[in-house]
Amino acid sequence: MTPNATPILMLAANIPDFDVISLVNGPLAYLRWHRHLTHSLLAIPVMALLAVVIVRVLGRQPVKWLPAFGIAVLGVLSHILLDLTNIYGVRLLLPFSGAWSHWDITPVIDLIIWAILLLGLAAPFLNRILNSELGVRERSYGAGWAVFSLLLLIGYDWGRRDLRNMAVAQLETRKFQGLAPRRTGAFPHQNPLQWDGIAELSVGYVQVPVDIRDTVSREPGDYLFKGERSAALLAAEQTDPFQYLEEFVQWPLWTLIPSRATGNTEVTLRDLRFGSGFSAVAVVDKNGRVLDSKYALGNPKIK
Repeated sequence: MTPNATPILMLAANIPDFDVISLVNGPLAYLRWHRHLTHSLLAIPVMALLAVVIVRVLGRQPVKWLPAFGIAVLGVLSHILLDLTNIYGVRLLLPFSGAWSHWDITPVIDLIIWAILLLGLAAPFLNRILNSELGVRERSYGAGWAVFSLLLLIGYDWGRRDLRNMAVAQLETRKFQGLAPRRTGAFPHQNPLQWDGIAELSVGYVQVPVDIRDTVSREPGDYLFKGERSAALLAAEQTDPFQYLEEFVQWPLWTLIPSRATGNTEVTLRDLRFGSGFSAVAVVDKNGRVLDSKYALGNPKIK
């Protein structure tokens, strides 16, 4: 296996994120199948072997199967670990359990992580150019920069984990309108010092920004009240958009808006981790019959 095959192999090992089929089939299929079995622990050796086969067939060059398989396993595992750190998460135990695991320490798109990975790729190339200009004998710095970038990435994620714990600790010590929170969470910004805090109360949620530099947050927070588990809500729960979203949602907010003119009720479920994203809506008539239901990556509208 040539040295140039290693980055190609690592790239091929990251094919689990190419959920083209589910994306083409619409938002609901994407919600159901994105980061599905390909991101489970059971699939790691299968995806790694597939990556080696792709490099062998498309690259048309011989590979040492055992070392190549080891590199591909590391590539797939690093991919899953990066997905595990963000607020979307992965389902590690599929097909035995569909439970989502997520550490909530990085955004889904983290520009600092991209910069660290870019450093590991670009630095050896820049070194070669510099050595060529200075007339220095060619040396390979790829492995050293790769290790440095990996350690930098681990340190960054470790620091973000500590900062998130500090944000959650701030919320746990607070009371909201005299009520202690049942549970608390914090969702990341691009700035590691700023977090979107959330506290669940018996009647609803409080969303409050948290800045690690403030020892005591003075923000009053936005209060969101939970919808009652009415017949309309139970009817909406039986539809595919709501069932698939309920498997994914971690901080569910139900809202019910009755219409006096029609007697219908608009039922909405969304995940507070993503603001107005990841929402399902249904219109239920006064007899408990679902007239229409829809899921969208945003605010779904039913005409």
